[in-house]
Amino acid sequence: MPRAGKAQRIGITGVPGVGKSTFIESFGTMLTGMGRKVAVLAVDPTSRRSGGSILGDKTRMAKLAADDNAFIRPSPAGDTLGGVARKTRETMLVCEAAGYDVLLIETVGVGQSETVVADMVDFFLVLMLPNAGDELQGIKKGVLEVADLLAVNKADIDDKAARRAARAYEAALHILEPAEPDWSPQVHTVSGASGAGLPEIWSAIELHRRKTEASGSRTRRRSAQQVRWLDTLVQDGLAERFAGRADIAPRLVDLRRNVADGQIPASVAADELLAMAFGDNLPAN
Repeated sequence: MPRAGKAQRIGITGVPGVGKSTFIESFGTMLTGMGRKVAVLAVDPTSRRSGGSILGDKTRMAKLAADDNAFIRPSPAGDTLGGVARKTRETMLVCEAAGYDVLLIETVGVGQSETVVADMVDFFLVLMLPNAGDELQGIKKGVLEVADLLAVNKADIDDKAARRAARAYEAALHILEPAEPDWSPQVHTVSGASGAGLPEIWSAIELHRRKTEASGSRTRRRSAQQVRWLDTLVQDGLAERFAGRADIAPRLVDLRRNVADGQIPASVAADELLAMAFGDNLPAN
């Protein structure tokens, strides 16, 4: 796939109700109007009770879904940390190989676990709400530390409140060390509904790309992401094979029940299972 790896990869997150879908539709439509091909990989929350997901992003982004230069693929979050479907990384490469030059990864928006998304994109955009009470409580420090840009959305509703929130976030960012030495995270006000501020967001993303390409930090960031991806695939593969082994699966069920009932500590159960898997002798009591 010679064309893979050349797209601008952008992660977009924010608390539920911040207007991610509206923002992405307006932002994506602006980019296709500029001649870009945009792929939106949207991750929908999965119900812990039923295991189902609505997968309604194409409905929420009806205009963008009908755009010939856009592609929207919703995926269920499942149990993946950060609301990132397991095959999201592979899907990104397929979209790049198909000629999409801007990838927008929309996440569930559930808190600090969203930092997982920052580890698979070039630019991490966090949407915020104005008038959300104490602005510094509106976002976790872990997300602040990896954000490349904070955008206070719905500024069309209350521009003064949006600007006030933006100043609070700028002050918060000043006390944190930037994730990259050649980029200081920016704070913007924006309206996904009206489109105000969207060109400035894209200009900031393009500036970030130029700076990080010139310094080499973009290449280093992607290289580090690839290594961590390898580690994740190995861990996932080991866990699946471990739980699927015919000699371990029934014992795993028993030990989980014993741990839940308080009959044995989790550490003792884990030692026994690992000894079964790798042939080690159990530690002496």
